[in-house]
Amino acid sequence: MRVVQFSGRDQARRVGVVTEQGNALQVVRGAQRLYDLARDAIGTATSLQEVISQRLSDDQEDYAAAIAEKRVLVPFDHPDPYHHLVTGTGLSHLGSAAARDAMHSKLQAEEAELTDSMKMFKWGVDGGKPAEGQIGVAPEWFYKGDGSCVVAPEQALDLPAYAFDGGDEVEVVGLYLVGDNGRIYRVGFALGNEYSDHVLERRNYLYLAHSKLRQCSYGPELLLGELPAHVTGHARLRRCKNIIWEQDWLSGEDNMCHSIGNLEHHHFKYREFRRPGDVHVHFFGAATGSFTSNTETQPGDVFEIESATFGKPLRNTLGEKGKTEQLVGVQVL
Repeated sequence: MRVVQFSGRDQARRVGVVTEQGNALQVVRGAQRLYDLARDAIGTATSLQEVISQRLSDDQEDYAAAIAEKRVLVPFDHPDPYHHLVTGTGLSHLGSAAARDAMHSKLQAEEAELTDSMKMFKWGVDGGKPAEGQIGVAPEWFYKGDGSCVVAPEQALDLPAYAFDGGDEVEVVGLYLVGDNGRIYRVGFALGNEYSDHVLERRNYLYLAHSKLRQCSYGPELLLGELPAHVTGHARLRRCKNIIWEQDWLSGEDNMCHSIGNLEHHHFKYREFRRPGDVHVHFFGAATGSFTSNTETQPGDVFEIESATFGKPLRNTLGEKGKTEQLVGVQVL
């Protein structure tokens, strides 16, 4: 089952299930947010899919029209953006077969000769998929923001005045809800664009934290259940009517050096991330991005990420760059 949140032409929020043909959304009766349905599922100890199925109406929404009119929302969010945390991990994907061969050759060097990034990648290859019941090596981790940094599909991503670059990062996202008992519930998975400043990061790796403090987007569809072990897709960057970059991408545990469970453990092991009622959006690491080919993005470019696993593509436009950066002063009280 794949689920979408959207606004009707009357501006009211709705939840819909993608029909088998993929051209319509079957409206969930009386639902404005998937968040409320997920809480109902936890409270009644039933699956989210069952809760949704019991409330499906005969009403349908034209899916293509909702996308064209930019009425599609991110598929899972919190009513209060301050209780909606966005984080992620990197160095988690093995890449294409050619990239794997090149990476394997680099990893043959003595660990002392490796860069910090390569060391962490090697640790993931060696210990990122522990046996059941065991804890594996911790991955790279970063904080991106709260719900105020989230941009809906089809909408523009801000390019701040202080940014050196605005580039796509093609990823799969895990979406979670913390229950009232502190237990973590995975709601589902979605396509994600983790949009970062790669020029700033490449200046010095210690700028990584700064480079991640940008907007992001995910959706438009949320896949319920488990993520397939092998996910394939295609990403492209459009400028006007031309495709200026495109590449196939791989994800799923077969193509990762960390298991999903290991990434989840090393995020939720921190008590502050188990606050009842909170929503967590966790990016599982970049499968690819136009920056890998040194493509320079420009305002007006359109990022497009697709995979048959997730239905409709995730699209966002790069917005106009902000005006001159203004000094932020601090006043003494």
